[in-house]
Amino acid sequence: MSTILDEIVANRKKEVLEQKLKIPLSELQSKLDLSIARNSLSEQLQSFGASGIIAEFKRRSPSKGVINDRVQPKIVTKGYSDAGASGLSVLTDGKYFGGSTADFTAARNANPLTPLLRKDFMVDEYQLFESRLLNADVILLIAAVLEKSEIARFTAIAHELGMEVLLELHDEGEIDKIDMQIDLIGINNRNLKDFKVDMDRSLKLLDRLPTKSVKISESGLSDPETVNFLRKRGFNGFLMGENFMKSENPATACHDFISRLKY
Repeated sequence: MSTILDEIVANRKKEVLEQKLKIPLSELQSKLDLSIARNSLSEQLQSFGASGIIAEFKRRSPSKGVINDRVQPKIVTKGYSDAGASGLSVLTDGKYFGGSTADFTAARNANPLTPLLRKDFMVDEYQLFESRLLNADVILLIAAVLEKSEIARFTAIAHELGMEVLLELHDEGEIDKIDMQIDLIGINNRNLKDFKVDMDRSLKLLDRLPTKSVKISESGLSDPETVNFLRKRGFNGFLMGENFMKSENPATACHDFISRLKY
């Protein structure tokens, strides 16, 4: 039986194919300027005094529906940076998350020095070149939708383009997909097949990750005490979107949250 994840991936592949017909890969490559240095999320997360918060701009999700469609990415993400977020994440999937590359560009222009993650379902190397053209600092690779060989190949391409890679895991069966060249490893507490949240997921997989990896806990984080606890256990970053976005003023919610952290 197909899941919502299967549906999202199938739609993404269809969209990428259509985009390729409009703008061939060779045209994307001809527009790239690799002399522009990118910001390092892995370094920022490990820097002294970093909050570790990766604040996300997300209009809606398949599980929650509309979260907040009344705010602008440039205003919210600049507010996140000013609040002390170590990094930013912007959804670019339109059909299921209400995102767009325009949202990403607005966030990039407003935050030139803050590490920016392009949050999407990467299914084709075309998207990596597209991400670099958008001046992304980090791309997301989801282990559940990629083969180990694809993860290794996409990681190599991303590094050639000057971007870092966040590999997202969901269960123990995906541990063997880890490529040692990966920059950051995230554990998503949300099951992408049924969207249920299990906060123990981060702790269950933590000891299975490479010791020196930069570790990120994702989804379901709603109180500073949980973040403080996970930091003590060894996590460097905490990807949060819904908890801030559901507020009328996401940036203020982010500021209040970070002010209660211990680090």
